[in-house]
Amino acid sequence: MRASKMLISTLREVPAEAEIESHKLMLRAGMMRKMAAGIYNYMPLGLKVLKKIEDIVREEMDNAGAQEFLASALLPSELWKESGRWDAYGAEMFRLTDRNSREFCLGPTHEEVFTDIARNEIKSYKQLPLNLYQIQTKYRDERRPRFGVMRSREFIMKDAYSFDKDQEGLDVSYNKMYEAYVKIFNRCGLDAKCVAADSGAIGGSGSAEFMVKSEVGEDDVVFCTECNYAANIEKAETKAEIAEIEELAEIQKVETTSKSIEEMTEFFKVSPKKIAKTLIYNVDGKLVGVLVRGDREVNEVKVANASHATSDIELASYEEVKRATNSEIGFAGPINLAVDLLLVDEEVSKMYNMIVGANETGYDLTGVNYGRDFEGVVGDFRNIEEGEACPKCGAKVTIARGTEVGHIFKLGSKYSDAMNATFIDENGKTKPFIMGCYGIGVTRTMASIIEQHNDENGIIWPLSVAPYHVSIIIANMKDETQITLAEKMHEELENMGIEVFLDDRNERAGVKFKDSELMGIPMRITVGKKVSEGIVEFKLRNGGENENISIEDVYNKIKDEFKKASIELKR
Repeated sequence: MRASKMLISTLREVPAEAEIESHKLMLRAGMMRKMAAGIYNYMPLGLKVLKKIEDIVREEMDNAGAQEFLASALLPSELWKESGRWDAYGAEMFRLTDRNSREFCLGPTHEEVFTDIARNEIKSYKQLPLNLYQIQTKYRDERRPRFGVMRSREFIMKDAYSFDKDQEGLDVSYNKMYEAYVKIFNRCGLDAKCVAADSGAIGGSGSAEFMVKSEVGEDDVVFCTECNYAANIEKAETKAEIAEIEELAEIQKVETTSKSIEEMTEFFKVSPKKIAKTLIYNVDGKLVGVLVRGDREVNEVKVANASHATSDIELASYEEVKRATNSEIGFAGPINLAVDLLLVDEEVSKMYNMIVGANETGYDLTGVNYGRDFEGVVGDFRNIEEGEACPKCGAKVTIARGTEVGHIFKLGSKYSDAMNATFIDENGKTKPFIMGCYGIGVTRTMASIIEQHNDENGIIWPLSVAPYHVSIIIANMKDETQITLAEKMHEELENMGIEVFLDDRNERAGVKFKDSELMGIPMRITVGKKVSEGIVEFKLRNGGENENISIEDVYNKIKDEFKKASIELKR
């Protein structure tokens, strides 16, 4: 492709709106342009990269036995009401009505649509297993769009849905998707780690995320320093620290002005490990109390799951706390707490003679013990912390920020039950489909590749997804010899199946070099003064040195780079 015929929109200055490297470089390299908050137009260069990522996704999905499908992005509310998610999904859903006052949404996800297709088209177990996927634009009204396409209101996603006759079949489908995702991210040059995750609004019995480490990631990811355990902090299991056994003391009510854990530790001259704090949440209009040790943090996702929440949970209001405790905020405790459900972290259930709020303004209780003085639902309701024991092997864990690029779910019969999506099994009985759901953020994958592959000069695209494989730079557009050779090389390389960016613009060589590096083209050939000697300059974008090389050897040099990247030339 001749640069003189292209729309090239590179920028020298960093746009003020851009906060992270991928956002800065996608704007500076002319990959995209902002249309509105969280909404972008993709320029020709950016679209080429997106299409290459999509092609990799398609190839691996097809190889795994999935079939491509395309659903509408405009979805009728009836399907969502069948599944119970029309009201539960929340404010992120773009909702609209047509001229006949019929309700629709712009699809944030497509479980209902694919379930509807299955119940209408699949009648017998003989048609199973089946995996359908699509690559399509999704819409979510993010409260705070930021970081470019990392958190946007419109994004391209691959979502797939498997349909099996039983759990064993789902396990097979799930594992196929896991293997396909590993191949996809490897081919994209992305270092993505599979971690255990919470199913969230999608639902189902189990899920895993493919995460990339990122300083600006939206999630905390827990990694074991010894074994292969990894989990989103929302899902990461904890091992309760067992307190030293003490003889049970009598409850004492103590007058205090202490409200915070810090104030209580100072007042009582104890470690926060002797204190249990009580937090109160509003979950679907019901009050839920949660007890964790004084130095721990409540994991709200675990609380939501234990409470069977159908919408976002939130801390109780001042009035709700006062109603539950009959006291001011800061004195809540588990004894005689007026809540609909009391969740007790396992660690608290193993404490002795703890200090808790008395549910009376200005008072705390000492000598309180679980089982004798109060009861509740015991479980894991807290966040794991840096340096704690790995729940799998006992070694220390570390916590890093991460960005999700893919997510795989075992849905089971959650949607098929709700929407009466069934088939006839071998015995002539009606059974619900056992489903799986598998998503990849295509635009987010693009940004994540940039986050992992860049330097001070711009993007460093892996060869597999680069917009062009090679840039040929004509150093002097007044030199006919340089122009003739560059055009000949351009033609011969394209005949080999190599995508070439021929920079024939009437610009200084330095401008062309900077644009080639900014756009991240993996290989650069400079046709300059030594062309009369049969020599051109060759340079790899990923840190290679400038190398003078004979024109005859350039082609083999490029072929070698394709072999190293395990990419076959198309011709």
